[in-house]
Amino acid sequence: MSRFIRSTAAAATALATAVLPASVSLAAPSAAPVPAAPAPSRVRISTAFELPGDRVYPEGIATDPRTGAFYAASFEDGTVYRRAPGHRVAEEFLPAGADGRRTANGLKVDRAGRLWVCDSSSGVSVYDTRTRRLLARFVVPGGAATFVNDVAIAPDGSAYLTDSLRAVVYRVTTREVTQGGVITLKSRFDLGRVLEAHAPGAFTLNGIIADPAGRYLLTVDMTGGDLYRLDTASGVVGKVALRGGDMRNADGLELQHGRLWVVHNVDNAISRWRVGRGGATAGQERRVTDTGLQLPTTLARSRNTLYVVRSQFDKGGPLGPGTPQKPFTIAAVRGL
Repeated sequence: MSRFIRSTAAAATALATAVLPASVSLAAPSAAPVPAAPAPSRVRISTAFELPGDRVYPEGIATDPRTGAFYAASFEDGTVYRRAPGHRVAEEFLPAGADGRRTANGLKVDRAGRLWVCDSSSGVSVYDTRTRRLLARFVVPGGAATFVNDVAIAPDGSAYLTDSLRAVVYRVTTREVTQGGVITLKSRFDLGRVLEAHAPGAFTLNGIIADPAGRYLLTVDMTGGDLYRLDTASGVVGKVALRGGDMRNADGLELQHGRLWVVHNVDNAISRWRVGRGGATAGQERRVTDTGLQLPTTLARSRNTLYVVRSQFDKGGPLGPGTPQKPFTIAAVRGL
């Protein structure tokens, strides 16, 4: 999830739809014919639901598996929306500027029913989804430039947050959440020394996701195009060996049953990867590009459907002038 580098956006216009071809095995003359691998299913993109407002420029999305509700966040003013099951239009859940929030980007709902809302300019706030009450607020230390981008929840309830300008991952424990109040974030992983060389001020770490078993995290360097494995027990950081593609312009991530879905924001693309056992390798299985994604920033997967944020950041938002298509919407992507 993210705000991006403007120079990166200019490189996206030449991209076209790309799907990895299925391989075909040829049998020897005396052997029975071997059928070709099935062709990839057709990807279908439609509108899942709408977000009210003229300048929403959404960035984050999360689903609550207990209730089926979806939450979406406005990068423009910090409004958080909730869409109840079966509804076509989301409603305002947390108003713009609530609790000092300037923006809202990365979102997650944890197993306790708490909603985590990243404010890129300061940190993360935690809310009770039933009462909308602020439970705790975690702020970035020091005065250096910061961009708190995305959040992942591990099975033990710990939250991990990427900082795109400091190249660190912060950790928040469940004990800290129950303490409440305003707490300073603590860095758990510092990737500054392992990332590929990049220009000062470039955005690096972006999307982050936790292994369902809690052994590791995966996070992307959107500028360097790499994927990193963070060992939650030892703190060891390792670069994932990628095959068939890279993570350039990668934003939000989703990981289920050994498959990783990645949105590539200014490319208007989504890629699907098979993650190797232990998270040390990943091979790209498929990639689709479609302008109907409207500069996607992140995604959530539910019932075999990808719910993708159409940010339209390049239509009068943080990435360029123009007029957005209204209403702002969340896309439903099927067949990927």
